[in-house]
Amino acid sequence: MFDKIKLVIADDHEIFRDGLALMLSKQKNIELVGQAGNGRELVELVEALKPDLILTDIKMPLMDGVEATRILLEKNAGEKIIALSMFDEENLVVDMLESGARGYLLKNADKQEILEAIRTVFENGNYYCRRTTARLASMIVKSKFNPHNKNKPAAFSEREKEIIKYICQQHTAQQMADKLFLSKRTVEGYRTKILEKMDVKNTAGVVIYALKHHLISEAEC
Repeated sequence: MFDKIKLVIADDHEIFRDGLALMLSKQKNIELVGQAGNGRELVELVEALKPDLILTDIKMPLMDGVEATRILLEKNAGEKIIALSMFDEENLVVDMLESGARGYLLKNADKQEILEAIRTVFENGNYYCRRTTARLASMIVKSKFNPHNKNKPAAFSEREKEIIKYICQQHTAQQMADKLFLSKRTVEGYRTKILEKMDVKNTAGVVIYALKHHLISEAEC
């Protein structure tokens, strides 16, 4: 039997925090061990409770998520943090990633995506919100955030590079199959293999990885 993921959440909006806490408390593999209303409370809670993972808002009173993330990672470089953001906080998302957060979610992400992000980061991965805008992807690529630099870049065949380009252009599996004269099932197999090689979970992750490693240009997205 696996141990539960011990989680702390932080958000200054109590109604949002209560709703998130209610959803998380119903998950068999998650134990919500603490809640904070600002960054200062978050730092104190994490020091006291030693959670496996932290889910935190960015904009908070007394101390924001960016400063709290920096402080927490200075104390423990292995801290796993996911940022919660609004649509108009792209600069702050980049600040969070550069400060050491392992991923980010929009506050209106659905339950499945929140749980996928928690599992991915808990397992030492990085998570990019499914609805990452082209502007934010470009900002992340140009930032100091580069989680893939620890590993040797994956090698891709010419066919895989073609499919990577189409994925970045938001083509469906059927559209790619038609363009490449392949079956939809074959394209889906290529896509699964590409995500595994990149160690990402969705299209946003493919775009950021491909841009970081010059597999595509911004003009091709």
